[in-house]
Amino acid sequence: VQLQASGGGLVQAGGSLRLSCAASGRTFSGFRVGWFRQAPGEEREFVAAIRWSGGSTYYADSVRGRFTISGLNAKSMVDLQMNNLKPEDTAVYYCAVARSGSIYDTDASYDYWGQGTLVTVSS
Repeated sequence: VQLQASGGGLVQAGGSLRLSCAASGRTFSGFRVGWFRQAPGEEREFVAAIRWSGGSTYYADSVRGRFTISGLNAKSMVDLQMNNLKPEDTAVYYCAVARSGSIYDTDASYDYWGQGTLVTVSS
């Protein structure tokens, strides 16, 4: 599975961005798709995830209520709508896919990774 993340950019605090993760080669059916981010000098951290079967979603406490993860199976895409962005949301955002398992918030649980897209939030 090859993943392509897009939609990053520069936005002022309080603004919004929508990230997209597209899969080539197959759909997301049966997989779990997650978004992670890594700020400069920091470790990569979990942001949000969606389980394709059933549509369960999971969020980090830091983004719950501001970010929404959603999937469009017909297009093999997963979006991350980010509202009320804060400077601390500045990071490279990665999408990832897990073929199996139930742990959704650790990067070791994911099998495939996209190349990342940079989000910069100015104060």
